Amino acid sequence: MTTNIDTSQATPPAISFSDALTVWIKIGFLSFGGPAAQISLMHRMVVEERGWLTERQYLNALSFCMLLPGPEAMQLATYAGWRLHGTIGGLAAGLAFVLPGAAVVLGLSMIYASFGNVPFVEAIFLGVKAAVLVIVIEALLRIAKRALSGTEAWIIAALSFVGIFFLALPYPLIVLAAAIWGYLRAGGTIDASAPPPEKLEDSLAGTLGTIALWLVIWILPLLALGLILGFDHKLAQLGAFFSKLAVVTFGGAYAVLAYMGQDVVTRLGWLEAGQMMDGLGLAETTPGPLILVTEFVGYVAAWRDGGIALGLAGAVVSLWATFAPCFLWIFAGAPYVEWINAQPRLRGALAAITAAVVGVILNLGIWFGLHVFFGTVTRNEAGPLTLWTPELATLDWRVVVLAVLSGYLLLWRHWGIPSVLGLAAALALAMRFGLG
Repeated sequence: MTTNIDTSQATPPAISFSDALTVWIKIGFLSFGGPAAQISLMHRMVVEERGWLTERQYLNALSFCMLLPGPEAMQLATYAGWRLHGTIGGLAAGLAFVLPGAAVVLGLSMIYASFGNVPFVEAIFLGVKAAVLVIVIEALLRIAKRALSGTEAWIIAALSFVGIFFLALPYPLIVLAAAIWGYLRAGGTIDASAPPPEKLEDSLAGTLGTIALWLVIWILPLLALGLILGFDHKLAQLGAFFSKLAVVTFGGAYAVLAYMGQDVVTRLGWLEAGQMMDGLGLAETTPGPLILVTEFVGYVAAWRDGGIALGLAGAVVSLWATFAPCFLWIFAGAPYVEWINAQPRLRGALAAITAAVVGVILNLGIWFGLHVFFGTVTRNEAGPLTLWTPELATLDWRVVVLAVLSGYLLLWRHWGIPSVLGLAAALALAMRFGLG
């Protein structure tokens, strides 16, 4: 379904599909470093170097993608492809952004699942986990700087942290409450001095048709799995879990990890806390969206039940349930991007969600930090409160040293993420085997 686009606002009319595809593939292979680096890379290649989108079009699209659940950088690439060549362009850009990293993560997940207990591999991931902890802190600081611009935002972030860390409230409930509060608190008057929103033509029937088509593409294969294998089968469980995740995970991969840590590790028992950190380390060191950590989770969880074959199926199911909804959100909402960004109440909901995500990521940092620094962490419940208590004697001094060094290099020296991860892994090997 190709939407008729008003190209009068500086979108170049003569861009061949093959030229665009070459750029999308290049972005897919170069998209290291998380959403901030990926968004900057796309801005340079799409706006600054080629002028395929104007600055305002790009920022409006970014704001819209941040309002959606799922990986904003992948969805931004999909929108850019849609602007140029309709649905086929959006598919090309979105898939080119995801598939290179997905192939690498799958290969590394297979190696990890099969050989993760080898001392050499364990030593590498000790360093990776220490560095990833700092990467989470850096993400927290970056998002907090953007999101916490007033007292109300700080209060929302604090309440979000208390709700998920001490009260174990479901992450979707926290996001929903923040969105409702932000929507109701925002003023309803449109700024008359702002330029009128760009008109992208689409009919209500066309939008409903797009939604119906992508709901079928997303849900039908997963429903078939449940009917054929049984809804208690691990593949059906993975499809249901990651489909729910795709609907409620606002705030990017770090917020996804907080939710998965609460459910996959604590409630479902599919992975251990250390394995979740290892998965994030894999996603951090490969191209593509960080939410590819869901592929790692799907592979390892299924592999534990049925070996490599089931693990491969688990990875495919997890990818499908994670990314098929992303195309639904973009293709259904793309014609309305400019209009949505002109609505104060929707902007207010987005601002409140972003503030709540700060509290969720703080929860993630503390929760994983406890499990990385200490060998034994006990969960205690006192009435409605949940408390995580580390056994101080199990503190791992190696993780402390590696985390402090990673923090210095990442936060003060501004090294790139791959370099910090590589050095932390090398030093962990030296500590483990007395090399160098």
